[in-house]
Amino acid sequence: MSVSFRDSILIVDDNEAALRVTSSLFREKGYEVISCGDPREAVDKLQCIDFDAVLSDIKMPGLSGLQLLNEIHAVDPELPVVLMTGSAELDMAIDAVKKDAFDFVTKPYQPDYLLDSIKRAVDCRKNRRLEKNGKSLLETLVKQKTQELSEALLQMKCMNTELIQRLIVVSEYRDRDTGSHISRIRLYSNKLAEALGKAPDFVERISFASTMHDIGKIAIPDSVLLKPGELTMREFEIMKTHTLLGAEMLSGSSYPSVQMAASIALNHHERWDGSGYPNGLKGDEIPLEGRIVMLADVYDALRCKRPYKPVCDHKTACDIILHGDGRTSPSHFDPEVLKAFLRAAPLFEKISDEAEDHSLLGRTACPA
Repeated sequence: MSVSFRDSILIVDDNEAALRVTSSLFREKGYEVISCGDPREAVDKLQCIDFDAVLSDIKMPGLSGLQLLNEIHAVDPELPVVLMTGSAELDMAIDAVKKDAFDFVTKPYQPDYLLDSIKRAVDCRKNRRLEKNGKSLLETLVKQKTQELSEALLQMKCMNTELIQRLIVVSEYRDRDTGSHISRIRLYSNKLAEALGKAPDFVERISFASTMHDIGKIAIPDSVLLKPGELTMREFEIMKTHTLLGAEMLSGSSYPSVQMAASIALNHHERWDGSGYPNGLKGDEIPLEGRIVMLADVYDALRCKRPYKPVCDHKTACDIILHGDGRTSPSHFDPEVLKAFLRAAPLFEKISDEAEDHSLLGRTACPA
């Protein structure tokens, strides 16, 4: 039997001759042995030395082996202790086992049995250390990999967001008002979703996805998109195709935010009463995100100056949405979204006023 130099054992026995013989036996087998004739001295050594196992006599003056076992496990509950005694009383063996002794050996002991018992104790100690270290290492690796994955996902999210934002910027090269309109729609949609009591992930998603509601206008001819006056019926039919074009541009994504953006691009001109476009959807047929952005879009359109109408102040815009004006009707809006708008109206006013302070409103062209 071979052992590593690090296999150290503490042997405790008040019988000097027995202690010397037992210590020699284990040293010959390659163990690092520290021997103590006084169990109190053994307790002190346990405070500063990390042993692989303890071999102790039971019957000792001052502090018995069973009492020493309690002292040892108070210091290190997992340190295996083998107890030995000249008495083979059954009740003592049972008591030792109950106190979590690793093994019980009677004197005079058989050397091979004693060596085997200590070897098993040392192996048990090693396995416990490996298990503990392995668990600690695994926890560290899991924590590290989780952190790395979290950082990678965040980086990917930021990259995707930036790519979308850069795509949106493309629309601003053709129509500067589109960019400011997009900023306001994002904020209005955020506040409406919050007023509806939606979960934070939905609020975050619609805030991002709503910025792409008019992405299809990239494909609308300048003669229609940038026309300073009111559109003809034919031109308006061309303008309406931006919903289909936007949905097509955003279709096929595996990302929920882009999927929602495609839904918004397609449905943000649908109306609750079925009079909207492009598909004339009605009521709950219209996805919630479409119903939210539709109201936000109408509010922003009312607050913008156009060649055929002046800027509406906040109160007038609210009155038109809530009571209608011949062109806009309350029946166009989801009743629950309309109630949410009432709750969020002060925030809408603040957003629009801050935009006006930054010269984002009052221009001659505002997206339809």
